[in-house]
Formats: sequence, structure tokens, C-alpha cells
Amino acid sequence: MKFADKLFFSTVILLTAVFTVFGMWMLHSNFSRLLNREIERGNRESQMFQFLFEMGYHSVEEYGDDYAVDVTMANISDSVERGGNRCFVLGENDAYYFGQNYIEARGLDSDVRELAGSLDGEDTYGYCIRRTQDGYYMLTLATSSVGASPIRLGMCRELTEIYADRQILLNQYRTVLICLLLAGSVIIYLLSRYITRPISRLNKLAGRIADGSYELRSRNTSPDELGSLARSFDRMADRLVEQMETKALEAKQKEDFTAAFAHELKTPLTSIIGYADMLNSVNLSDEEKRDAYFYIYSQGKRLESLSHKLLELVSMDKTPAQFRAVGTKSLEENIRATMRPIWRKRGIRGKVNMDKGVIFGDEELLLSLFYNLLDNAVKAMDKEGRGFILLKGTAAGGGYEVKVVDNGRGIPKEEIGRITEAFYMVDKSRSRKEGGAGIGMALCSKIVRIHGAVLNIESNLGEGTVIRICFPDRSPEAVAAEPKEQKEAVPE
Repeated sequence: MKFADKLFFSTVILLTAVFTVFGMWMLHSNFSRLLNREIERGNRESQMFQFLFEMGYHSVEEYGDDYAVDVTMANISDSVERGGNRCFVLGENDAYYFGQNYIEARGLDSDVRELAGSLDGEDTYGYCIRRTQDGYYMLTLATSSVGASPIRLGMCRELTEIYADRQILLNQYRTVLICLLLAGSVIIYLLSRYITRPISRLNKLAGRIADGSYELRSRNTSPDELGSLARSFDRMADRLVEQMETKALEAKQKEDFTAAFAHELKTPLTSIIGYADMLNSVNLSDEEKRDAYFYIYSQGKRLESLSHKLLELVSMDKTPAQFRAVGTKSLEENIRATMRPIWRKRGIRGKVNMDKGVIFGDEELLLSLFYNLLDNAVKAMDKEGRGFILLKGTAAGGGYEVKVVDNGRGIPKEEIGRITEAFYMVDKSRSRKEGGAGIGMALCSKIVRIHGAVLNIESNLGEGTVIRICFPDRSPEAVAAEPKEQKEAVPE
């Protein structure tokens, strides 16, 4: 059963119960008030009847009970029997002195005798209400103190009219209740559909999103709870779509990584196998043999370099970094000593200048980061004798910024977002010629992330590249607790 139907039926049942209980209570309360008023009136008239009877009886009691009762009733019956009241008088053994025909005609004789039997020495007055085929009657009976034998004075008061009025009111209320429930049911049905419409729309929307329409949203701006639920649903859908896109991108990157890795292995292995087979099956001159040995050696070294970088890339997540305060001057000396021969050999003007400061991190990883960035800058050079590379370190903003600047080929704007992917190369032929495999920037990206730093790139094609790395001035515990993701990276 739908929620709207549950809301409809539960509301109708609740209203039916409330109106029924309230109506019955109201009718019963009103009828009880009318009935009590009639009972009080009957009791007063019974007392008046007893008073008038005893006064009249005393004036003629010397003539005997039968005569005294007849004369007294003849004198007072017109005054007492009015407004639907009829009197009767019982003598010894509940024999009738007066009013027997009226009582028996209405089938109340047994009720009168039952009421008379309930009166004992202490109870001298009683009443009851009885229903007959003709209607409802109130019987009162009082024991009089006159006469030689017990005399009981009774009065029969007809109550059929108030019971008939109660039945009319009850029938009218039933009719009104049915009409009210019918009209209310229509209104409640429409309201339940209107109230649950956002839920129905949200349910249909969820089904369409589950079928693949991930761009759909509820766009509900209502300030109530259903609007809040719809907005939470939209945020959940956005988050799920974002996670799905992230997972899809990760899957694609893994697929690209596998394909690129297989390709990178295939090229040197093909060269190694080909030259090895040539050495084994063909008679070559000494110069041709030296060329073959050189190709086998160079391709083997390339595979060795590739395996080392892959091992470093994989093991970096498994081996926790040893953070400590690393002096920038020691880094400067190490970098300058290592890069000076390379720059001299390539005819590049290189400069390393790091202001005195401290970087919290792993010294070996930091050196690997800077070496890879400088190595990428060297490989990006195609200006013979005019190449320039600068590594500049500056304490700024509570942290430490390292900037690597070159005037090499630069990077196309559309390529910047992918250069941290493993095996991704902007210019594959040139990178392989330079001995690159597209893993260096993946290492740099991971090292930057481990140190909680931010990597940013500015590059113009044909003009050069500027790389900025901002290291936080925090303890290793704070770095591990609040890692930051790098923004951009530079190619190999």
C-alpha cells in the first residue's frame, strides 16, 4: 500500500472514531440531562400527589379505606393527572384501589408489583423506567402512612417523547456524520495526494537516476521537511555521481597505466631480443657488434631505471616517511653538487639558491622530488646554449616555497591536468629519446601529497614553465592529520 493511501485511510479512520465518540458523548450527555430533568419532575409530582392524597384521605377516613380512597382520588385526580401523568393506588397485597385498567393496558402490572416488592420498611419511595410496546414510562411508588392497612401511591409518567427525540437526533447525527465523512474523505484524499506528491516525485526521480539519468535533480526549494529531504537527496546524488566519476577516472587511469607499462616494456625488450638474436645468428663486424652491445646495454639500463622508479612509486605508500626538520642549506649543497655536471654537459645555465630555513619532511624524498623536477626541466630544453634553469627557495607565509623555473618548451594548457598520471608524456618520442618513461611526475605528485604541500604550475608553450611547491610550517603529526592534495604538476 502506498504512503498516500496509508495516510488517507488512517486519517479517515481517526476522524470517524473522533466524530463518533464525540457525537455519541454529546447525544448521551444531552439525553441524560433531559432524562434527569424528567425524573426530578416526576419525583416532585409524586410528592405532590402523596401530599394531596393524604390531606383528602384524612377528611373522609372514618368511612373506610375503600370509600376514602375513591372520594380522595375523585377530588384530586384532575389536579394530579396532567402532562401525561396517571395515578394508581395499591392496597393490601398490592390490590388496586385505583388506576388498574391504565396500568394493565400498557403492560406495566408486573413492573408495578416488582417496584412494590422492592420497598421495605426503610425504603418508602422508589421509581423505575420501563419500556413497553407503546413506549417508555417512569413508575414512581410511595408508601403512605394513612389508613389501617398499607396504602401505596403510584404515578405513571410517559417518557416516550424524549426517547423519540433522542432517536431522531441520533438518526440525524448519523446522516450528518456520513455526509461529513464522505466530504472529508474526498478532501483528505486530495490532501494526501498533494502532501505526498513530492515524495512520489522523489521516488520516480530516484528510479530514473538508478536507470542511468544521473543528471536529474529534484530542484525542490520548499522550506518544509520534504523540501529539506529533497535537497539532501540532491546532495547525495551529486556526491554519488562525483564518486562514480572518480571511480571511473581511477579505473581509466589504471587501465592506461597497464597499457602504458606494457608498451614501455615492449619497446626495450624488442630491441634487446632483436640485437641478441642478431648477435647469435648473424656474423657481424666488430663495429656492428659494438653497436648491438650498446643498444642492449642502453635498453637494459632503461628497463633498470623503469623498474627502480616503479618500485619507488609502489613502495612509497607502504613505507612510512621519516619526517624531521630538514635544513634547506644542506639540500641546496646536495642539489648543486649533483646537477652541476649535468648542466655543464648540456650547456645549460643552472642556479640553485635556497634561503636559510627548515622543511618538515623526509630528506631522501625531498631530494628525489627536486631531482625529478630539475631533470624534467633539463629534458624540456631545446635551446642550445640558451637554456636556463633556476631552483629558488624562499621562506614565506609561515611555510617554505620552492620554485623551479625553466625557459624550455613549456606545456600545452590542455595537458597540465594529466601530467601526474603514471606513464603519461606530453611528447612521447622526445621523452623516450631523453630516457624518460613518464613516471617521474607521478613520483613528484605523491611526494608532495605525503608532505602535505601544494604543487602549482604556470606554463606557456614555447616560453617555459614555473613550478611552485609550498611546504607547510607544521609538525609531521599535523601534516599526517591534515594532508593537502596538490593542484597541478609539470610534465616529464
